[in-house]
Amino acid sequence: MTLRLGDIAPDFTQESTEGPISLHSWAGSSWVLLFSHPADFTPVCTTELGFTAKLKDEFAKRNVKALAVSVDSLESHRGWISDIEDTQDVTLNFPILADADRKVATLYDMIHPNSLANLTVRTVFVIDPSRKIRLTLTYPASTGRNFQEILRVIDSLQLTDEYKVATPANWRNGDDVVIVPSLQEEEELKRRFPRGYRALRPYLRLTPQPNR
Repeated sequence: MTLRLGDIAPDFTQESTEGPISLHSWAGSSWVLLFSHPADFTPVCTTELGFTAKLKDEFAKRNVKALAVSVDSLESHRGWISDIEDTQDVTLNFPILADADRKVATLYDMIHPNSLANLTVRTVFVIDPSRKIRLTLTYPASTGRNFQEILRVIDSLQLTDEYKVATPANWRNGDDVVIVPSLQEEEELKRRFPRGYRALRPYLRLTPQPNR
């Protein structure tokens, strides 16, 4: 199944380290970071889950729930959590789906046979409160994810959902943003962007981030 931006994230019910999870119900009014791992007791995954736990407050500020997926069993996950907490100096504070039957991995096309025959690659889905998929990323098994980039994209999505702006290359929270080209009426520009804007070209107008 090919999932594209704007698609409704498929619902599922699966066991996890925090009990059964039905995605849509569990998500509630939150954003969801759904991310898969090739296997338990693997070095890169151990660092990723540890780092995700350390970002708990950052995710909470953005109303994001983290949900990991691995195709190993619940018993395996519980043993692995002990290693994660010990080696990464954290307490794991989000669930890991026990996807031994590969139900979620198949539903979200997380298994790429030409890369890893039976295991999930490092897939990332960001899902908004209306259950729409807003971001997809796929990393090779050998490369750990950049969670600062994931936070950056979530910041951009949440900002641009609220204001008629887009974020330019290498944008960070607090930087100037781009006014969308469809917004042309000068009175509306003044109302929406009272701090003004710089027009480098008629289609390229920069303004201070409106919610700062």
